[in-house]
Amino acid sequence: MPVKEVILTVAGMQRLEEELEILKTQRRKDVAARIKQAIEFGDISENSEFEDAKNEQAFIEGRIITLEKMLRNARVIDDIDDKGVAAVGSTVLLKDMEGAVEEAYMIVGSAEADPMANKISNESPVGRAVLGQTKGALIEVAAPAGAIVYQILDIR
Repeated sequence: MPVKEVILTVAGMQRLEEELEILKTQRRKDVAARIKQAIEFGDISENSEFEDAKNEQAFIEGRIITLEKMLRNARVIDDIDDKGVAAVGSTVLLKDMEGAVEEAYMIVGSAEADPMANKISNESPVGRAVLGQTKGALIEVAAPAGAIVYQILDIR
């Protein structure tokens, strides 16, 4: 099975590396201490503290594995081609042609996507439609309620 490349911005790479460091240094120690304390309470077969700590430990170890895999397969986007073409790392200003609403989105890899922070994945419908387009282009995005047409007002 081919390994999926993880596209990250420099800031996204730094955030993942920081999270991994915290998980490996602080969180592992904290949960180990919780497990030790729960064992001291006695019978672990009916000890909810022990179960909770073991579940947290499993989550932390799983997240560490996930982050290490993502970082191993990461391609960092730091040089954005400034020829006015939308790419991963670009911020695009879109205008909804029906509602005339303007919204700026940064196009990022799926690992960094956060729609609430206006960071959309290059794999999302809008992200895919915008990639490779230039300022002034009209793009059409399929949505459950029907197609939405956007105009690209600016690319930074």
